[in-house]
Amino acid sequence: MTDLAGATWRKSTRSGRSGGNCVEVADNLPDVVGVRDSKDPTGPALTFAPATWAAFVSGVTVQRQG
Repeated sequence: MTDLAGATWRKSTRSGRSGGNCVEVADNLPDVVGVRDSKDPTGPALTFAPATWAAFVSGVTVQRQG
């Protein structure tokens, strides 16, 4: 299990003022990127290697622009 105790969580700027159904990302840790449900901040979090997360974000960005 990965320790996310030092994680700094942030929401997308596109989540709107109400917050809604969002995910939060913590990318301030050296070896892991955490992703969690903003409605359940004490619940489980997914973890990814930084390179894997960067590839995902890149793919999503390309799809959205296309």
